[in-house]
Amino acid sequence: MFKIPAPTFSSLAQSFDGELYHNDSPEHEAMRLLYATDASVYQEKPLAVALPKTVEDIKRLVRFARQNQTSLIPRAAGTSLAGQVVGAGIVADCSKYFSGILEINPEESWVRVQPGVIRDDLNAVLKPHGLMFGPETSTASRAMVGGMIGNNSCGLHSIVWGSTRHHLLEVKAVLSDGAEVTFRSLSREEFDGKCRGVQVVSPLEQRLYQQIRDLLNGPNNQKQIREGFPKPTITRRNTGYALDELLPFFEPLTADWDGKSQPDPQFNFCKLIAGSEGTLCFITEAKLNLLPLPPTKSALVCAHFATIRQSLEANLVALEHGCSASELVDDYILQLTKGNIEQAKNRDFVEGDPKAVLMVEFFDDTVEAVTRKANRLITALKEKALGYAFPVLFDQEAVKAWSLRKAGLSIMYNIPGDHKPANVIEDCAVDVRDLPDYIDELDQMAAEKHGLTLEYSAHAGAGELHVLPLINLKSNEGRQQFRALLADTAALVKKYGGSLSGEHGDGRLRGEFIPFMIGDANFQLVQAIKRAWDPQRIFNPGKIVDTPPMNEFLRYQPDQKNRPIDTIFDFSAEDGILNLAEKCSGSGDCRKTAVTGGTMCPSYMATRRERDTTRARANILRQFLTESDKPNHFDHEEIKEVMDLCLSCKGCKSECPSSVDISRMKAEFLQHYYDANGTPLRSQMIGNFTKLMSLASLAPWAYNAIYDTPVLRRMANRMAGFHPDRTMPELGKTTLRAWAKGRKQKADDKVSSASYSAGSATRKVYLFCDEFTNYNDVAVGIKAVQLLERLGYDVVIPDHLESGRTYLSKGLVRDAQKIARENVTRLKDLITAETPLIGIEPSAILGFRDEYIDLVPQELKAAAQQLAKNALLVDEFIAQEIDNGRISKTAFTSEKRLIKLHGHCHQKALASQVPTKKMLSLPENYEVQLIPSGCCGMAGSFGYEKEHYEVSMQVGELVLFPTVRQQPVEVLIAAPGTSCRHQIKDGTGRIAQHPAEILFDALN
Repeated sequence: MFKIPAPTFSSLAQSFDGELYHNDSPEHEAMRLLYATDASVYQEKPLAVALPKTVEDIKRLVRFARQNQTSLIPRAAGTSLAGQVVGAGIVADCSKYFSGILEINPEESWVRVQPGVIRDDLNAVLKPHGLMFGPETSTASRAMVGGMIGNNSCGLHSIVWGSTRHHLLEVKAVLSDGAEVTFRSLSREEFDGKCRGVQVVSPLEQRLYQQIRDLLNGPNNQKQIREGFPKPTITRRNTGYALDELLPFFEPLTADWDGKSQPDPQFNFCKLIAGSEGTLCFITEAKLNLLPLPPTKSALVCAHFATIRQSLEANLVALEHGCSASELVDDYILQLTKGNIEQAKNRDFVEGDPKAVLMVEFFDDTVEAVTRKANRLITALKEKALGYAFPVLFDQEAVKAWSLRKAGLSIMYNIPGDHKPANVIEDCAVDVRDLPDYIDELDQMAAEKHGLTLEYSAHAGAGELHVLPLINLKSNEGRQQFRALLADTAALVKKYGGSLSGEHGDGRLRGEFIPFMIGDANFQLVQAIKRAWDPQRIFNPGKIVDTPPMNEFLRYQPDQKNRPIDTIFDFSAEDGILNLAEKCSGSGDCRKTAVTGGTMCPSYMATRRERDTTRARANILRQFLTESDKPNHFDHEEIKEVMDLCLSCKGCKSECPSSVDISRMKAEFLQHYYDANGTPLRSQMIGNFTKLMSLASLAPWAYNAIYDTPVLRRMANRMAGFHPDRTMPELGKTTLRAWAKGRKQKADDKVSSASYSAGSATRKVYLFCDEFTNYNDVAVGIKAVQLLERLGYDVVIPDHLESGRTYLSKGLVRDAQKIARENVTRLKDLITAETPLIGIEPSAILGFRDEYIDLVPQELKAAAQQLAKNALLVDEFIAQEIDNGRISKTAFTSEKRLIKLHGHCHQKALASQVPTKKMLSLPENYEVQLIPSGCCGMAGSFGYEKEHYEVSMQVGELVLFPTVRQQPVEVLIAAPGTSCRHQIKDGTGRIAQHPAEILFDALN
């Protein structure tokens, strides 16, 4: 692929309504690097990246590609596992602007959508109509309709809800000649008319109908397709172009057993387009068939087995019982979930250490009905001596189990070392009755010929297990093993009449083997289809046909050795910062939206740009830390571009299945980048927040006068690099430390602890006096202290430094390291389980659990880990004391109140909102409801900074601001984080309170 001159691209850019990235500037170069890969192991830097905004933009791209002999790679969420959206041409990302739901027809059960619509978001809109789009991949929270069409996606309920192909009614698309065409179901008369040129938009459209007629009318071609393509009993068939799906239209009608003719089939090119991986046309719109919502009640039987084969034999029994899903999880994945923050919460149903768990789901209208179905299956399995434990899950427990199943592949990327799970034979499908024997042979072949152990998960009910070996693709041996395993597996799959790809597609991975799988004669038909539709190879070349060898264009170089990179944080648990970046599987969990929920990734939720995902940040670090020729591998403006909108919310630490902690890597990057380029004044100022507040606290009235006066505040904000519209938190008239030190106990402060607790003796606790509470939220700190005292606790503020959070937020890691070392030294002999360290501000106290452990020297690490166990949010401490019977409801009002709770991001990632809810529910008539918000958008200093203010407010507007505005004035708004409370004030005008304030005010 030759390089197109910059002026030529500039001409396109001038007429382009969307976004175009094509030159060598850091911003454009970063975008091209980010789109060089997907969720596969392939990588190739594209010529340019385009985000088309209109259909006219797409036509411009087609025309440009044709005139300049380049190509277009249509892309949606980029979660493809076979390299479908990797290529050297122009990547055209439709995920940002082509995301509209255009029309819903509940009466006829269909919807018209653009290709960038996310499956789960679509179903959230359809739910009030009692309808849904059935196919559901494990990536359904970010998988988009365009990509689902490209791969003919299926999902875990495909045995009852079918594949995308089954529900694709119409497609609007731009052809390679630039014409916009609609493909839909045609009668024989309409099809013949298209062949004659009736109601076609261009000569190319007419030729397409003529060609398919000529190819599929002949009995020889019909025979070879029937014999060469996968068995029709295999519901997941995605090898090459789906000519076998179009064949019934051209075959002679046969008589049913009663002598009646079969119904005359319709012709629809949508069957061919589904699974074509963007190689035939550029989809601009799709009309989808919808299904009724399933019955409201479900039961999930989680049958435990001692062997994989037993689970697959049980799978056949489950299918006989009319289940809606039958999914497998093996022991390897189950073991890995123990060490994953998010998934460890979801494995309570696991009994012992099974070799496999088969998750079988039943739907019905009542709990009694689904329970009967579940029990009938369990009885049948016991009669056949299959399985040893059969827990049945309902409601939220079943949701948690499904979350664990869906996270399987990504969790495997947590495995340390260079041997990683390789998507290579993960998508092979056979007839479900052949599955036990096929897996036995596959397991034996992999062990004996390749020395590999295979891991299994997913779609047992559809005859397709996701099979994953661990292969080191950085080594020449691993790359050879990669190809040899697929070649041997292809032969085995062909023996069983299976499909090399069930739903993940051929892409660069399996395209090379299509001629072997379906035969040369059939492959010539596939090639003929591509030539007719795309004679100049504009659309996604190198996929399905003309595919390069499957072990070329890999992400890693042959015999690549990761260079040691000196860091301030201790990344030894991940075997270095580069290995942590490499853990990103590309699964795109960070691309879910506020509709789906969660915290990760707030900036992407606001901007809907790939560059603002966790995946993008991991990818850009991986590429430069691998390939940089500078002494300081971090000294690259491109990394800074991509890291810019990371809010350091830490959502990725828990919500990313691979636990790729971008917050920590961003801080590390910034420190090294500053080493090379100097530290900006504003970053120094924010990092030194405590010192500045200490000075300002000498005359708090002067500070408050400036920031309470709009004109002066706006001037001061501009001088500091803050947005002029952002208000600033006031300084307290005194500091919390000064108040605690100087106050004299009044008589009414010395209330007997027995009046406010369950008769427990006074217990000493230590309060971490963080910098934000000490200077700005003094009133919150005072109420927290008084609350604890009136509940019977002796509160002591120990000798310690600030938390270091402000330094960490701006990448001043060496300064934070000094603070961490000093605080651990001062507190390690003081804090115990009996005398815990209690914090008010989540971002400050949770640093003891998170960053401190990896900042202190080795000799303090054990002390830091012990300190982390006993560093608690005040919410957590009170919830523990409630559980221990030391705090009673009798201490609190019986008044009825409703509280809406917004949790702090660090609390969601590193702790839980459950203790806060329990604490606030202590007054017997207090009802606490969680706001389903992610990040508030403030994120420390992020929301103050002039260039980040708009994104900060966009994040707030996703869920938090609208929810707060809807609340009557009598509803209390609770937010543990100081930044969150300030963001709520600026965004809605409402005053949010710390939970400790609310509970103090509820005391009798």
